[in-house]
Amino acid sequence: MTRSALLALGLLGLVSSATLAQTPQRIRGTVVSLDGAVLHVKPNGGGAEAAITLGPQLKVSEVLPSSLKEVKPGSFVGTAAETQPDGTLVAKEVHVFPEAMRGTGEGHYAFDLGPKSTMTNGTIGQEVTGAAGDTLTVKYKGGEKAIKVPADVPVVTFGPGDKTDLTPGAHVIVFAQAGTDGGLSASRIAVGKDGLVPPM
Repeated sequence: MTRSALLALGLLGLVSSATLAQTPQRIRGTVVSLDGAVLHVKPNGGGAEAAITLGPQLKVSEVLPSSLKEVKPGSFVGTAAETQPDGTLVAKEVHVFPEAMRGTGEGHYAFDLGPKSTMTNGTIGQEVTGAAGDTLTVKYKGGEKAIKVPADVPVVTFGPGDKTDLTPGAHVIVFAQAGTDGGLSASRIAVGKDGLVPPM
């Protein structure tokens, strides 16, 4: 193999390793313990306990109960939804962003709550109330989606939190990254307040 070919393979390996290291993943589960800068989480649905190193700039957000009454034209929201056979989007949850978080994750993209799940973050343009629930029009840069929201769908919002919220039994979503050595680290966590299970 030529020197240039070996160099190309080496560069490809570095790019692949860098890509792997930057690939985010969501770990949904229950806090087992917090040992210094290492958070131990039992994933929902079983599986091995995850040990996650918390970064020095860790940001913790509390997930708090809310309602569709807080959703008005101009509100910035996110909603995980499931795509129906006819293409209709039906919400699995709605989260209302406080004004300071406007613009977070804006857009429409595939999500990890199932093979047909999506996430849509954007600004409410119109809300239509019907007997089976509401339909929200969510506008984002480059498009908009109409999403049906059944009456029993959980609605939450976010508030500021800190590491003291990461107590055993707390329900969390850890936004983690895997390093080249396979270790997990995180700089952002959402934790349910007073036993709430984050629905997103």
